[in-house]
Amino acid sequence: MDEELGGLNEDDYVLPPVKYEYLDHTADVQLHAWGDTLQEAFEQCGMAMFGYMTEMDYVQIKEVHTIEANADDLMGLLYHFLDELLFLFSVEPFLICKKLVITEFNTEEFRIVCKCFGEEFQIGKHPQGAEVKAITYSAMQIIDQPKNNKYEVFVIIDI
Repeated sequence: MDEELGGLNEDDYVLPPVKYEYLDHTADVQLHAWGDTLQEAFEQCGMAMFGYMTEMDYVQIKEVHTIEANADDLMGLLYHFLDELLFLFSVEPFLICKKLVITEFNTEEFRIVCKCFGEEFQIGKHPQGAEVKAITYSAMQIIDQPKNNKYEVFVIIDI
């Protein structure tokens, strides 16, 4: 854990509005997320993935971890960002995130640093949603020239 519980401040507990939805896709699920900035759309996409794994109402902010993602292009950055989040959930600390805050979003060097706020996933406390097996590039879209000031991302996850 990057910070002890005492290291969290009031702002860390304020949650942004939900800006994502799930779209039907054969044998998988497509995440559609949006935001006022591309950075926010990426954060919302990460939250959409966690929201598919469990019901967010049962998740509390008890700890914070930091992840980093690097790539050669923007689609690779989205893929690696989500893959790092999935890894954080899949291995110790088994973190289910309630809030994501990207602290570095570099679209020239294709690098993300993100603070992940949440708690350890516990069967019995957190309802089990679908198991996300992998992130895919299939039909991945990033709309970074927005209409109506809405940046959008579409990602299919393998469940």
